[in-house]
Order: sequence, then C-alpha cells, then structure tokens
Amino acid sequence: MKRTVEPKVLYFGTPVVLISSCNPDGTTNLAPMSSAWWLGYTAMLGMGTSAQTVKNLVERPEIVLNLVDPDMVAALDRIALLTGSEEMSESKRARGYRYVPDKFAAGGLTREPSELSGLDSVQESPINLEGRIEAINEIGGPDSHLCALEMKVERVRVREDLLMSNDRYIDPLRWDPLIMKFTEYFAGGAPAYPSSLARGWQMPPMVSLTSPGPGTP
Repeated sequence: MKRTVEPKVLYFGTPVVLISSCNPDGTTNLAPMSSAWWLGYTAMLGMGTSAQTVKNLVERPEIVLNLVDPDMVAALDRIALLTGSEEMSESKRARGYRYVPDKFAAGGLTREPSELSGLDSVQESPINLEGRIEAINEIGGPDSHLCALEMKVERVRVREDLLMSNDRYIDPLRWDPLIMKFTEYFAGGAPAYPSSLARGWQMPPMVSLTSPGPGTP
C-alpha cells in the first residue's frame, strides 16, 4: 500500500558539500549544503536566494566545493545552523540560526589557499573542486526563493590515497561521501551523527553510531 503525502523536504540522499565563496570584505564565507550533482565538469547547486553564499556568488563568481567525508561530520554539524549574513529571516531565527562571520574557526576547520582564486578551501576536505559560477536561474517560481547555480569546475584536487593508479579515477571503494538524507547524516548507508538540522525541522532524534555530538557552539 502507498499513501499520497506532502513531505516537508524531498532529500532522498545527496552528498554534503562545504561551499567557499568571497564576502564583500574579501574574507571567505563557508556554507554547508546538500543539493548538488555533477555532469561532466559541470556542477549544479540548489540554494535559497537569501543565503549569503548566493549573494556572494552573484557579485563574485569564484567558488570552491569542499566535499565532505564522515570524518568531518562533527565539524560540519557545528556550523550547520550558522549564517554568514547578519540579516536573516524569522524562519531561520526560529530554527536556531546564528550569525558567525568565521565559520572555519567555529567548525574547527583549517584554511588552505585555493589554486585559482583568493578563496580559502578546507584542508580537511579530501576533495576540493575549484571553479566559477556560469549561470544562476530561479527555480520553483518567484515565491520559492530558490535558485539553481551552474558551476564550471576548473580544478580538481584529491587526496592521494583516494586516487587509482592512473590518477584519472577516484577509487569508489575508498571514497565514502557523507550523505544528507531527510536532514540526517549518513555514511555507508548507516546513521553517521545526530544532526542539528533535524532538530531544527522538529524531527524525532536519531540514534548515533558514533560518539555523542558537541553542544551548540
């Protein structure tokens, strides 16, 4: 039997990414997201138009996608409910978002210079994709406040132990991406960490297979 329902979110399982973008003052903003997919050397990213990341990319299209593995999940969750914009919607405030300008420090992550721009990438990330935004398109109608960003990937940096012998392929058995599935983190098909985002959506708590997570930073 099946039922017709209206789920709050349709995140059936997508990779988690940390986006580096350039703030108006030249510093690097770091933002987690999980609406990303790739075709060839083009990445498509889905985000809300009010996000500081989108505002940055409209004016300054340079971008780094820092892919996330399960070892980074605690750091990721520490910045999941932080924003780089002092202005935020009431719905974000209600879900517990806070303004913190330095998310690298908040997450305990290390800055690493990117090769093609002045952006800081994430040293702990096993894969960094550098490039620029080629187009930004509204999706879901004018009231959705959502957009799709088309990124041209121009540089791929991969941790050596993830590469196969000819450097043209990433070993799919060694690369284990962190997955966001209905606001919960998963790795290898199993729950990876109790998610702050899930608490924001008022979902029931998840039983973690790892050590208990940190409190609110």
